[in-house]
Amino acid sequence: MSESSTDNQGGSAFITKKIGFMLLNNFTMISLASAVEPLRMANQLSGETLYEWFTLTEEGLPVSASDGIRITPDSSLLNTASLDVVIVAGGINVTRAFSKIQLNWLKMQARKGCRLGGICTGAYVLAEAGLLDGYDCSTHWEYIAALQEAFPRVSCSNRLFSIDRDRMTSTGGTAPLDMMLHMIKQEHGTLLCTAISEMFICDRIRSETDKQKVPLQYVSGTTQPKLVEVVGLMEANLEELIDMDELAHYACLSRRQLERLFLKYLQCSPSKYYLKLRLLRARQLLKQSNLPIIEVSTACGFVSTPHFSKCYREQMGVPPSEERSGNSRAKSVKQNVPPEIERAPPEELPQRRQLKVQDSELSGAHKEEPVPSLENGKNIQQQEGKRDSTASDALAQARSESTFGSVRIKK
Repeated sequence: MSESSTDNQGGSAFITKKIGFMLLNNFTMISLASAVEPLRMANQLSGETLYEWFTLTEEGLPVSASDGIRITPDSSLLNTASLDVVIVAGGINVTRAFSKIQLNWLKMQARKGCRLGGICTGAYVLAEAGLLDGYDCSTHWEYIAALQEAFPRVSCSNRLFSIDRDRMTSTGGTAPLDMMLHMIKQEHGTLLCTAISEMFICDRIRSETDKQKVPLQYVSGTTQPKLVEVVGLMEANLEELIDMDELAHYACLSRRQLERLFLKYLQCSPSKYYLKLRLLRARQLLKQSNLPIIEVSTACGFVSTPHFSKCYREQMGVPPSEERSGNSRAKSVKQNVPPEIERAPPEELPQRRQLKVQDSELSGAHKEEPVPSLENGKNIQQQEGKRDSTASDALAQARSESTFGSVRIKK
């Protein structure tokens, strides 16, 4: 199903994984870019065509993203080659953006053993095709309720992304970036994943446990402005707390009315919800900053570190120290480079490239590598003549960059 490529430096073989993105009408461009760019950077940093990606539409005709930009796909569904992964790129009005032909094609890919995924609202289409029954999935918060209502056999969560066996789904925005980084980490190791994150200026690679922040208006309904107002006050006062009587007074409610409002729409008391907001803030500080735990507890309104640790353990399942150590584990992995992956010093790269050119000149080897043919039924594109794939073009362009080959993978 996948082709192998040869390591230019070590001579070892790598399997090129082929990933197809089925673009729905009005798909979100930021989600597609967030999913594709990690693949491009994996190729660039490793110096290998680890991934090839292809854009697909039902008939091979251009499709418009939600921002109005039109994309000319690489192929129609029927003319595409064998793929390892198919990802549905969804967007707005997803319930009216797909056809029966697309659903049947996805079912056929599942029967072939292809790994299936969805970004933004793409999970809805997979669920409509019956391909998420019994699976965990993630989708944009606007469609969580609709998906759960329409497909009770699908377990839809509020996580940024979900990887469940041969299904991988993510919410919108930049969440596909984290999902694809997780996939790359599983297939090619932590060092490459971390290097990609650094190139994209990501301060942290988010995990499956991270959740998308759902606007309260969506949870409680727009008819509850008092509840929205109180929660806004809570979020603005996480360090210096406001007691419940004051919150009720600011909202022109009695204490009992405030408690009934929270119990009805948020299924918890105001104090418990306030505590949850503070602990979620603490989790962000523990994972994204180097603040001492005592300062984190103070910044989140706790008068003592032991009390903070107790509340954190009860709510999050782990003590703050373990949350912090889990965040630093990636740094230790980066410092202790495993033997199967090594990082090439950037200052050696120009010299290595020069040596390669000299060797080729001496041997007279100026031949271009053969380009896979583009025949009907076995290829992603049908054009006159032959041309490199998008991934090969991007990798060839990257060879002149200082980052080319900066992470070498051995197998």
